[in-house]
Amino acid sequence: MNTKKDERKIQLEYLDRGLVAVATTEGVFLSWRLLGNEVTGYSENGLIGNDFNVYRNDTLIATVSDSTNFLDKEGTSSSAYHVCAVEDGQEVDKSKLVTPWKHAYYDLPLQKPADGVTPAGETYTYSANDMSVGDIDGDGQYEFFVKWDPSNSKDVSQKGYTGNVFIDCYKFDGTLLYRIDLGVNIRAGAHYTQFMVYDFDGDGKAEMMMKTAPGTKIINVDKNGEVLSENYITIPQEDKDAGYTHQDDYRMSSKDYFHYIINLFMGWHEHEEVMNGNWPKTLEACFGIDNLYEYPLSFEDATKLATYFIDEYAPSRHQRNNLRDFEGFILEGPEYLSIFEGETGQELETIPYKPGRHEDGLMWGDYAMPRIEPGNRVDRFLAGVAYLDGEKPYAIFARGYYTRAAIVSYSWDGRQLQEYWAMDSGWTPMNNPFNDNPHPRDGTSKEFGSITNQGAHSLSVADVDGDGKQEIIYGSATIDHDGTVLYSSKDVMPEQSAAPGTIAKLGHGDTLHVANIDPDRPGLEIFMVHENGRWAPYGYTLRDAATGEVLLGEYADEDRDRGIIGDVDPEHRGLETWANGFGLKTAKGEQISMDAPGTNMNIKWSGDMTTQIVEGAINETPSIVDWKKGCLLTATDTQTNNGTKGNPCLVADIFGDWREELLVRKTDSSAIRIYINTEITNRKLYTLMHDAQYRTGIAWQNTVYNQPSYPSFYFASDIDWANVPIPNYWAPRLEKTLK
Repeated sequence: MNTKKDERKIQLEYLDRGLVAVATTEGVFLSWRLLGNEVTGYSENGLIGNDFNVYRNDTLIATVSDSTNFLDKEGTSSSAYHVCAVEDGQEVDKSKLVTPWKHAYYDLPLQKPADGVTPAGETYTYSANDMSVGDIDGDGQYEFFVKWDPSNSKDVSQKGYTGNVFIDCYKFDGTLLYRIDLGVNIRAGAHYTQFMVYDFDGDGKAEMMMKTAPGTKIINVDKNGEVLSENYITIPQEDKDAGYTHQDDYRMSSKDYFHYIINLFMGWHEHEEVMNGNWPKTLEACFGIDNLYEYPLSFEDATKLATYFIDEYAPSRHQRNNLRDFEGFILEGPEYLSIFEGETGQELETIPYKPGRHEDGLMWGDYAMPRIEPGNRVDRFLAGVAYLDGEKPYAIFARGYYTRAAIVSYSWDGRQLQEYWAMDSGWTPMNNPFNDNPHPRDGTSKEFGSITNQGAHSLSVADVDGDGKQEIIYGSATIDHDGTVLYSSKDVMPEQSAAPGTIAKLGHGDTLHVANIDPDRPGLEIFMVHENGRWAPYGYTLRDAATGEVLLGEYADEDRDRGIIGDVDPEHRGLETWANGFGLKTAKGEQISMDAPGTNMNIKWSGDMTTQIVEGAINETPSIVDWKKGCLLTATDTQTNNGTKGNPCLVADIFGDWREELLVRKTDSSAIRIYINTEITNRKLYTLMHDAQYRTGIAWQNTVYNQPSYPSFYFASDIDWANVPIPNYWAPRLEKTLK
């Protein structure tokens, strides 16, 4: 039966009824929210809670008890609707009045930033990218946060200048409230900026938190989008004293980088790893050439060695090591973490980003592999939101997951950011920072060193051990709610691998999903696809989320990168899993087909609680595809984001019943098109936003390689309603309403 874990109440959002009306060929479709606090039990077909009276033009037309949607066959495009919840025969909580959308989508107008030109003279344009939602004014309705990416946005492994990144906040009617310009010292790309939108202090209004730098500013606009004011974030006093200003530009030209290497070499004798005897005393020994110079190196000798390194040594390691053209990276200068008021964009506090980069990536292993990539491993950022104490949300900000992984959690009390806990794997030791393989090694921290090279290009948040407090699933490792390592998963390397019989970490991967995948097992499972090929035990794994034990897995001799989960074949119990090259499998590992659905993004779209897939990448038109029924929706005149990743701007349950909406950008980025499913469903479930695991998942969905959000319970066509937990929560405005 439905149970509450304990009497502690978790802080969730006050949400209004979320009523929407859509004109269809059969009439007007209506959909609204059941709130978590309105649930009283369950039946065979859904949860039991409030009934709802439906009004058209102030006339009662229906009472709905078995769902939260209705088709008004007599409705027209000029009809006006509201619903009222019914408690003990009395109407309560009258919704706002709505009129029908003309289509099964709504276009949220955007104000596109102007084109720009890089220092290299290259022109770039803008397109809408990742999104998030939050209620910034406490009225129970979501506002929309949109990240603008320039056309020259880069992966951390790609050289070149990028344009500035912007974050806009819009009302549902398209009113732009403000724009945050991250400035020239934040590079554009999926790995660099994650923005966490959440009500961190419990005042009923969302804040936004993200990484910033000198040059970041808040642009306030009027109702017509005209600029009213521009205000830079606050540079901490110690940085002011050191001479840092908002006019600083730390983007490196190729000439700047050459001089950077010269300065590095001139200080080689004083490097901490050289002085500690961990690295060779001379650069010549690092490069495998005869010792030619005396240390400390003079400027002239350092220049000669820098020339040799860039023009001869680096190209000899890999044909793509063209460091003469290395430009556009930000390898120096202050880095900050800022929190902004969601309603106005006002900066609330700015603190140094922890941990700092330390340097350009030498200690991170960016020069050690054959492919030399300064600014790569050092600039891998992750972020999330987690209920670490089971009651209030904490912000999670992280750096690195290959050769160092550091994670810090923060609380916000409305006045000050407070560090809750911090963990750091330490560096992975290297014998030669210019020729080594540090990835398989543990970091230097005895407590946290095991998590190196275990992270993914995303993270997940869930209560994996059932204690009511959420953990951070950091790829193949999981961090307990108190900041300790719950586990770091390893297994035996198979015969066909590079090191048969040895124990190896499961390792890094692109794809990570945490859900109740197998309903016949207690707790949650983790499905992850791994990248390390012959140097990893598996190409994919299904693990017990509480212990990290591998339940299922298959070896792969190459990186398989993509994979996903969902109830795409309701003939089989549990959520199906699939990864590139392995085909479609049941939750218990039985092969269904060597064919499989796409892997870009899934969506809870259908009224029968099966899972659908969002298809379409690069210039393809996005669509929603059902594995059994085929194409259900073609999102004409829209596009997905992030190249081959094919990510929508957002997939989330933002209004209406429990089904998710699809948010994609129009091809010209003039609007965000929000699609809603107008299929009637008789399944009654509270809004997914009142499940803490799902809600935090929506907050971190914009992190690096976007992943779907999953509720804490088994969500599928054969859902057992007795096992759907009733949320035990409080919401700021709800508390005031009940007093």
